[in-house]
Amino acid sequence: MSKSVDYYLAPQSPWTYLGHERFVRMAEQAGATVRVLPMDLGKVFPVSGGLPLGQRAPQRQSYRLVELARWRDHLKLPLNVKPRYFPVAGDEAAKLIIAIDQADGTAAALKFAGAVLAAVWAQERDIANPATRAQLLAECGLPAARAQDAQAPSVKTTYERYTQLAIAAGVFGSPSYVIGGEIYWGQDRLDFVQRRLD
Repeated sequence: MSKSVDYYLAPQSPWTYLGHERFVRMAEQAGATVRVLPMDLGKVFPVSGGLPLGQRAPQRQSYRLVELARWRDHLKLPLNVKPRYFPVAGDEAAKLIIAIDQADGTAAALKFAGAVLAAVWAQERDIANPATRAQLLAECGLPAARAQDAQAPSVKTTYERYTQLAIAAGVFGSPSYVIGGEIYWGQDRLDFVQRRLD
């Protein structure tokens, strides 16, 4: 039986960063097919009850920082809980991931997504800056032309379609892994994803 995972992500999400490499390894080891589906949380949150970080209650914002530090230490990953460039717009990076997926394949898209996530949370780089995205393309060994490809109307349409697919699937946060119609929300649910893939 073939195994397929719909991987809904926002490229500026710290929780996606914390789970990304583990998920990629997990999928590879299970021989699973991954559909990389960047989504616009700015459109997902209003229909799912979510709030942008700055609009959340102070106690929720404070606890988020505690949890980020806990997971950083537990996973032994570099992570700045208050990076220099956050909040940051993720739309252009999301479209670039889509363009790479279309031209270079899933593995390249996953590699680049990981580089974008690390840029925000481990390296304090501004992924909203075209120069940063160009540097990340080069670091991943990808053609500079992908930056232009990402501006194609078809890529914008695909990004909007993935966002609508997320909403239709009941997704409300990043990362979300959907297997056989069942949602696993958050990098802390990867143990359950592993069991499902096994």
